[in-house]
Amino acid sequence: MITMVAIEREQFGDYVKLLDQKIPNMFGSRTSTIMSLMIGSYASSAVTFPGVKLIYDAGVSFRVIMWVWSGLAGFVFLNCFFNWPVEALPTPDEVDYIKQLASTDVSGDHKGVGESLSQKNGDLKHSTEKLPAVTPNTIPFRRSVFSPIFLWSLVTMGMTQLRIIFFMGAMNKMLEFLVTHGNPYSSVLNVEAEEKVSFYSSIFGSLQLLCLVTCPLIGYIMDWRMKDCEDDTRKDTEKRPADGLTRDKKIQKITNAMRAFIFTNLLLLVFGVCCLIDNLRLQILTFILHTIVRGFIHSCCGGLYAAVYPSNHFGTLIGLQSMISAVIALLQQPLFLVMVGSLHGDPYWINLGMILFSLAGFLLPGYLFYHRRHLIQEKATQDKNATGQEREALNHSEINGLKHHSNGHSIHQYCLLT
Repeated sequence: MITMVAIEREQFGDYVKLLDQKIPNMFGSRTSTIMSLMIGSYASSAVTFPGVKLIYDAGVSFRVIMWVWSGLAGFVFLNCFFNWPVEALPTPDEVDYIKQLASTDVSGDHKGVGESLSQKNGDLKHSTEKLPAVTPNTIPFRRSVFSPIFLWSLVTMGMTQLRIIFFMGAMNKMLEFLVTHGNPYSSVLNVEAEEKVSFYSSIFGSLQLLCLVTCPLIGYIMDWRMKDCEDDTRKDTEKRPADGLTRDKKIQKITNAMRAFIFTNLLLLVFGVCCLIDNLRLQILTFILHTIVRGFIHSCCGGLYAAVYPSNHFGTLIGLQSMISAVIALLQQPLFLVMVGSLHGDPYWINLGMILFSLAGFLLPGYLFYHRRHLIQEKATQDKNATGQEREALNHSEINGLKHHSNGHSIHQYCLLT
């Protein structure tokens, strides 16, 4: 029964996480920051369990606690049911398409008419009923699934999930070993270990609230300099800066994602090193790093998928990645059995192996660096070709102007001579 409850909790938790990630589309260049805040609020919900434990220790029946919890869940359901939006939230691709339509409609001599119509029909801009069902450049889902970025993200996410979930499952045994050092025959040490494990477990549960506080930091990294980026839908060159110092939006997103993954993987390595040190008080820092990484990695992955893949693939890719990561995380059970069996509760060698395994997380930012350099070269080639075409058109117009001027001068001379 407990296994079924745990499975349903993870399943519906992922559903809530996926649904919440539709909301950040309304916030423009701050999409990743809002997305990380939503993920942080979801991850910090674990802070309620120490509260439930305190209520239960105070003498409240577990059945009463569960009935109250069910009532709160029913309230959330009613809130979502009655506050259902009339129109679907537009995806970033749909917003870009609406901008293209708006810029086309208000151009030329009909600019004033287009502005008046857009003011009268402002609600039409937020509706997706007029949008085409299939875009001309539709990317097949199979290409997104088998792309190198998604495959490397599976390695990174699977490794990180296994590392994080194994620590959560084996934390009590690890703390107990730090107190007893594998000596099960001392009754005094056993009592002390029980007290210390209970105390540090409460600290670990309370620190889960840090997810809500720290997750916006990784979202800020993902949104770095996005306001300075060149808008792909803007075709009017007069609105662009005269010095030409504009940033490509896609390249900036890849750069930000690369930095976010590097930062998260470095924190994961520091977390692994702290797990190796035989110091009980140092484990508080380990708890903090564990909480930060748990929120950061999901924000990085969601921001990367939103930056690279079409919006209609986003939810499916996130769900597929969550499923594969959950399957990889099942390895925590045999690792736990090895730790309490062959290793007699000593987690040193498993933690050391996890550190070496954590180095695989740098493969994804390494590929993002390679992909970013390729995009920069492509953009430089496109800019060079565009500059050459502009110069050719300018020279052509100057030559035509000189021809017209010379022809007019010769006619004037001919009239004077006659």
